[in-house]
Amino acid sequence: MPKPGKKYLEMLKKVDRSKLYSPSEAIKLAKETSYANFDATVEVHMKMGLDPRHADQQIRGVVLLPAGIGKQVRIMVFAEGDAARAAQEAGADYVGSDDFVQKIQEGWLEFDVAVATPQVMGKVGRLGKVLGPRGLMPSPKTGTVCQPEDLPRVIRELRLGRVEFRLDKTANLHVPIGKVSFTEQQLMDNLTALVEAVVRAKPTGAKGQYIRKMVLAPTMGPGIKVDTAQAEQLKAA
Repeated sequence: MPKPGKKYLEMLKKVDRSKLYSPSEAIKLAKETSYANFDATVEVHMKMGLDPRHADQQIRGVVLLPAGIGKQVRIMVFAEGDAARAAQEAGADYVGSDDFVQKIQEGWLEFDVAVATPQVMGKVGRLGKVLGPRGLMPSPKTGTVCQPEDLPRVIRELRLGRVEFRLDKTANLHVPIGKVSFTEQQLMDNLTALVEAVVRAKPTGAKGQYIRKMVLAPTMGPGIKVDTAQAEQLKAA
């Protein structure tokens, strides 16, 4: 492991490692302890009381963050005919079918999220080994496989700040909730929306404490432990 830098260690002094901070305190600290010379992302990391090996203990879903995520999302839409025209009119960055399937197979991956209509999923399915490990494969579970008439709505939501959360192999969730430049209230609104979505997605096989640990951290800065009991009580105004 690389030795922590001076800036990191200086910011670490501001954080009490033995304390569980309230969500509002953690957000304030995350903004104060970011030392990046760019507008860093604030991320939430949750250790879940789940076993990813069991099908009834999986979590995967999407949440629309009310304050957005603070970045331009590049949207790839796999569609043909009228659906392709609807996607172009709705503002998708890239729209196509066979041409983009081939391009991706050749190594092109200049997009952040992919959407597809059911009619072309047979072709998109060939990209599973490329897009799957990168979290870019369209899926009905996250609403990124949708009917042509739903494309404008899905594209609009992705622009506004729709993000996916998914349990990884170590039973963790890692989700961005905005930028350091956001106000504390904007970050709180986004955190609240995320926690509510995760709580609603609680799987049937969950046992014991659902959210075991929560940490808030900027891209460059120390992690700040959040009181999970207080976080789970968050409700949108």
